[in-house]
Amino acid sequence: MLHPMDEKLAGILSEIRRRQGRVVVLTGAGISAESGIPTFRGVEGYWVVGSRNYMPQEMATRAMFDEAPEEVWRWYLYRFGVCKDASPNAGHHALVRLESALGDRFTLVTQNIDGLHRRAGSRRVFCIHGDAAWVRCAADCGVGLLDLPPFPPRTKDQPFTGDERRKLTCPRCGGWLRPHVLWFDECYDEANYRMDSALRAAGAADLLLVVGTSGATNLPMQIGQLVFMRGAAMVDVNPEENPFSELAERSPLGHFARGSACERLPEIVAALGATSSSA
Repeated sequence: MLHPMDEKLAGILSEIRRRQGRVVVLTGAGISAESGIPTFRGVEGYWVVGSRNYMPQEMATRAMFDEAPEEVWRWYLYRFGVCKDASPNAGHHALVRLESALGDRFTLVTQNIDGLHRRAGSRRVFCIHGDAAWVRCAADCGVGLLDLPPFPPRTKDQPFTGDERRKLTCPRCGGWLRPHVLWFDECYDEANYRMDSALRAAGAADLLLVVGTSGATNLPMQIGQLVFMRGAAMVDVNPEENPFSELAERSPLGHFARGSACERLPEIVAALGATSSSA
């Protein structure tokens, strides 16, 4: 049941359901935080090399990888280890139900690299910042996407063994493999990060449902601005005000649904026609 204060939201969702509209969902770190995954810019993001403390914006770069690939990999593998035992939450599962109910009228665009949407069962997903499950050749030799080899849990100061270093060697050219993630000094593209596909989906959306993102990166804000300029419906789910909530509140067909993904998504997807039996 929608809260009485959300009558406008109920009307927006009812109209999308009546029209059998296309829904694009844009998710960020907030939905994964409810599974216990620390946000990228939180305390777990910092890394010490020698006597210097590096911020995520310095570690997650091509420049840093070219200078110190082993340090960058140690940082990523530690973070991946922190995330590995996390499980999809009620918000992830609600979006699986929505995809099942809407079929090809549903597109999920996620900034998260943790794979929780995939593990929950989502299939129509554009991972615009990549996915931690895969690696690719840092020299772009053409080997394609490979599964990230298994690594045991690591401590922050644990050096690589020779076997672990070999796991991160490209089987085709012998160079370093790299995480399949978008670094701060790289650009979005279609081949690796589905930029054009995400923008096309936003250009056809009747509703943009934004969940747990602060609007700190470029392509998500492009998506929000595109939907806003088209006059399509926009709902932002977030505990705090942010650039997307501002856009939603400025839109005649927009609404800021304050709260967490686990709190708000089950009622929202139910209003769009997805029931528990849709999963």
